[in-house]
Amino acid sequence: MNPPAARGGGVGKPMPLPLPTGDPATVWPALPRPGVALTAALLQQLDRSQWWPPGELRRQQFRQAAALLDHAWRHVPFYRERLAGAGFHPGTALTPRVWSRIPALRRGELQQAGEALASPVVPPRHGEVHETSSSGSTGQVVTVRGTQLTQLVWEALTLRDHLSQRRDPRGRLAAIRPYPAGAADYPQGALAKDWGSSASGLFPGGPCNMLNINTTAPQQAEWLLRVRPAYLLTYPSTLRELLLHCREQAITIPGLREVRTLSETLPPETRDLCREVWGLPIVDGYSCQETGLLALQCPEQEHYHVQGEAVLLEVLNEAGEACGPGEAGEVVITSLMNFAMPLIRYALGDMAEVGPPCPCGRGLPVLSRVLGRQRNTLRYPDGRRGWPMMGDIFHAGVAGIRQYQILQHGLDDIEMKLATAAPLGAEDEAKLREWLHFRSGYPFKVRFSYAAGIPRGPSGKFETFISRIPAENIAKQKD
Repeated sequence: MNPPAARGGGVGKPMPLPLPTGDPATVWPALPRPGVALTAALLQQLDRSQWWPPGELRRQQFRQAAALLDHAWRHVPFYRERLAGAGFHPGTALTPRVWSRIPALRRGELQQAGEALASPVVPPRHGEVHETSSSGSTGQVVTVRGTQLTQLVWEALTLRDHLSQRRDPRGRLAAIRPYPAGAADYPQGALAKDWGSSASGLFPGGPCNMLNINTTAPQQAEWLLRVRPAYLLTYPSTLRELLLHCREQAITIPGLREVRTLSETLPPETRDLCREVWGLPIVDGYSCQETGLLALQCPEQEHYHVQGEAVLLEVLNEAGEACGPGEAGEVVITSLMNFAMPLIRYALGDMAEVGPPCPCGRGLPVLSRVLGRQRNTLRYPDGRRGWPMMGDIFHAGVAGIRQYQILQHGLDDIEMKLATAAPLGAEDEAKLREWLHFRSGYPFKVRFSYAAGIPRGPSGKFETFISRIPAENIAKQKD
């Protein structure tokens, strides 16, 4: 789908919603009858609303947020005191000031509250309720509920991404992701008839070949050469290892048009490596298990557009104030369509940097970078914290490193864990120490450890930097 004629300069007066909702709990976007027509109609509205001026998008977000808060007040007692304390009562206007006074919902609160956050009443047109659990990469697994409506919105946003990135849904997709043991094992993997529920029904879909992420880079390269996909979807850490292997062996994948990444933080160096080895850019996405898609990469830039029709995403500084362009802060999200278990101002545990308005003309909010987990910020002896470890170790000029992981055990105690054929010599260790000092801007004490391989987390994710400093110990270590 193409935007209105005023592409790049906004669309002037916002387009009116063309369809009656028929559902007082969902005032925006409008919802027609179920079926393929419902997905198509919602997709048509999303195609228009992404070009609205930011003020109009914000106005519609607050309309929908008011309906969500009204529902939560009436059916989820957990929220009544929080909302009343912020100055919200059913039937009253929701203002930015009232919104900013609603306390953030912390992950520990969500985990502890459990069923108390679930609504016993769900609007009929939102469909059946289902449950999903987070990956547990934070050490705190949480279970949330959603509806057929939240699934529908996820599918429509995914379709909008396919269309804006000009993907051909008839092409073959290869997905290297976590799968249950035996479901997509090497050498054959598994085969699905299409890319998933988001693409079925509206377009003639191509097949999807699947391979378990726990395979080695040589196995992945051999499998891709047999499968010959048009599109590849995988985790950034997996892609990096695959690209390094392909660079070493001079392997290209004939017919590959696009590389997509998800689930982990994407380092800029991996984008550069993909261009170097395969001559292709990477298209990244930002999502979470609790609410689904949060932000998708712009078709014309490398930053991200927040999917504002489905989520009200805030980036807040330590004072709880909204960050401006160029500022980094904590990601706080509200799923605007989830009436089964409202997550109102949920502190996801991530950090991100706000970007300026996008020159592409879309009015959707912009994230310049997704920085990763708040718990994994690098801590300095003087009390500072930062994100300097986003580089890639191969720039240190040391050969033979298959995997690496940096662990901070104390304010001046960093372990560099390396997967190599044999331990490095003193000269190479000195290069790595110098690289880490340069990237961090501080002469940390660095010790080395070696392993045959560094396993992924329980969800299949791989974290390059992990802080093992308990938050309550930071002040003690500074004294």
